[in-house]
Amino acid sequence: MMEMANGRQASVKRLKMAERAQQQLELHFPGTPATFLWHRKTNDGFTTIARTLPIAMQIIDSQTKGSPAGHTLFGLWARAPDFPFVTIENPATFAAEAGFTGERAVDTWRKRMKALRDLWFIACKNGPSGDFHYVMLINPNVAVEYLQRQGKIQPGLYARFIDRVMEIGAYGEIEGFREYMQALEEYNKAQAEAAKAGSAARENDGIVPADAEATG
Repeated sequence: MMEMANGRQASVKRLKMAERAQQQLELHFPGTPATFLWHRKTNDGFTTIARTLPIAMQIIDSQTKGSPAGHTLFGLWARAPDFPFVTIENPATFAAEAGFTGERAVDTWRKRMKALRDLWFIACKNGPSGDFHYVMLINPNVAVEYLQRQGKIQPGLYARFIDRVMEIGAYGEIEGFREYMQALEEYNKAQAEAAKAGSAARENDGIVPADAEATG
């Protein structure tokens, strides 16, 4: 019930923000023809992206100095069908949209894609076009938090990211990821201990005398 209420509150907040933006536009840019403007509800060719993506791209670039891969990620999100999955049948098209030209454009793009995969902003499966034919887009908020857990993000940059996450009401995603990782760590620890105990039991099998087992 609380989740439904929070969802309605978020929708109302978004509506109020959109209404305010429209009022401000009409105030500061009166008489602007509608044909000059792009609106997702009236124009074709749109997708949905996280508001934190610009900061995530900056974080990516800071991790791939000399070979910035942030714009490559943006190209993937711009091609996504309003769902975090992309099929890449023509890598040359994605390379060009990422800004790479020349004979080595696709090779350069592939290196950027590998960097995105290593940073865990994407997950990939090979297919007819190569290693990056099927691409799943990881939630950029979660990917940034993953890098933070590894101590790879500059404190000031992470602080700006968290400020923006809280501003847009997405901090619950960060908390959810932290809870998941904690549960995963506890599960893996329990599995390791169980495996160790099982290994010890197998080592003792046939070695410890039966009467010793019975008497403790």
